[in-house]
Amino acid sequence: MPGKLISVVTPCYNEEGNVEELHRRIAAQFAQLPGYEFEHIYIDNASTDATVVRIKALAADNPRIKLIVNTRNFGIIRSSNYGLMQARGDAVINMASDMQEPPELIVEFVRQWEAGFKVVVGVKPKSKETPLMFLLRRIYYATIGRIADVEMVPNYTGFGLYDRQVIDLIREIDDPYPYFRGLIADLGYPRAEVPYVQPLRTRGVTKNNFYALYDMAMLGITSHSKLPLRLATMGGFALSAISLLMACIYLTLKLLYWNDFSFGLAPILIGFFFFASVQLFFIGLLGEYIAAIHTQVLHRPLAVERERVNFEAPAPLQNHE
Repeated sequence: MPGKLISVVTPCYNEEGNVEELHRRIAAQFAQLPGYEFEHIYIDNASTDATVVRIKALAADNPRIKLIVNTRNFGIIRSSNYGLMQARGDAVINMASDMQEPPELIVEFVRQWEAGFKVVVGVKPKSKETPLMFLLRRIYYATIGRIADVEMVPNYTGFGLYDRQVIDLIREIDDPYPYFRGLIADLGYPRAEVPYVQPLRTRGVTKNNFYALYDMAMLGITSHSKLPLRLATMGGFALSAISLLMACIYLTLKLLYWNDFSFGLAPILIGFFFFASVQLFFIGLLGEYIAAIHTQVLHRPLAVERERVNFEAPAPLQNHE
């Protein structure tokens, strides 16, 4: 009888130098798991290089390799989650295509899953990336871990294995712009953590520019924490109280020392620009939450397919999968 099926989903965009080696290394791991079948799903975000051509060449000789090509670049968040929804395995492994999330962890992931964990995550307490970038990531993980409404997994990017029950629950939630690592923490399943050292990228260039990282960071904050809004409210009360106190002090000093006490323009200008900047910050923060609500209300599909290769059936007809 055939063994359990494990789906490996690898989102990609302009990764022509990595897709062939990635599959070779994934297949090598499943060679150590003879009791399991696997499928490897590439979901391509409308690459402009030869990524799609190379994946199709692999898929022509191997029915285990499947390909979904999006009509445009929908971003890593939407495309990645769409790929997970297309997997049919008893467990699904989510992994980047840039070779910075080592396929060699697959065997350990499966062992932890066999031990009963429905969520097995890869965490990177150490990294060979630039020290500044790693420091910024650590600061972000620590910050969101403190302000989030649920316990977040530090140094976790979404790389891991998820039981079919978890994937089906995420499908039911049907979030049009999900913060996956926060969603996994919010579901609350007991998890196993597998540490690894993140290697340097050896081929291609990272697609995570400043805007993409900022978008992901703000998505994590707005999706899983009300603390910034409450800090804004409390800060507004505190600044109002300070402003009233300063106004009373200035009025008292002016009345007592009318001729000697000069009000001056400097305090007015400093106070004006300070409070203006604080207001702009709070308005921008509020705008991030409103934008998140707007995205939820629009409820657009995660991604739209241009074509798929080696799938036995057409794309599901559900509105948002």
